[in-house]
Amino acid sequence: MRSIIDLVLLILQLWSYSIIIVAVMSWLLAFGIINANSVFVQKLHEVMFKLTEPLLRPIRRIVPSFSGMDFSPVIALIALWFIGRLIREYAFMLL
Repeated sequence: MRSIIDLVLLILQLWSYSIIIVAVMSWLLAFGIINANSVFVQKLHEVMFKLTEPLLRPIRRIVPSFSGMDFSPVIALIALWFIGRLIREYAFMLL
């Protein structure tokens, strides 16, 4: 049971890292710091987008952007952190 809980926590952590990568990558693309025409950058952005969009899309529908700022990654990170804390607190208490 403990290994399953650890696996779920690891997946939540990796999902958090991918959200951070997508956010930073979108800033770098917007400011022209990295080349948007690079095949590697396009593939990396596509993979990260497919990993994070199922979580971010429902949040974007609920929370509107303010002056062009998208706060859905911040809300998703807070939610993932909260879920991870709940799992640690209650699942490890049962073991």
